[in-house]
Amino acid sequence: MLYAILCYHDEDVTGSWSKEQDAAVMTKLRVVQDKLTKQGRLGPVARLLPTTAATTLRKGDPPVVIDGPYAETKEQLLGFYIVDCKNLDEALDVARDLGAANPGGAYEIRPVGLLNPGSITT
Repeated sequence: MLYAILCYHDEDVTGSWSKEQDAAVMTKLRVVQDKLTKQGRLGPVARLLPTTAATTLRKGDPPVVIDGPYAETKEQLLGFYIVDCKNLDEALDVARDLGAANPGGAYEIRPVGLLNPGSITT
């Protein structure tokens, strides 16, 4: 089963990291990603740009387009992983490994139901 591991963190904190601090975290995360890749379990991984680059379409009659993210919270969705796991316990193990490599924040784990696998290839 596919699981989405959604990565949340305070954008002000991660945005204040030096290039060296950011690179160190990315290096630690790469170790986890490489392990999952070798096991054939890693799907798409995305790092979202800052919420200052976000635009939201609020549904209504008529729909309204606003600058910024949909929700205003302390922690923002900064990226996600799609991982093939046997069950939730295995997905939690992956999230724990990612958490050990990345200080602070939170991971939300959700099963994924594919509606359309898409056509974009990397």
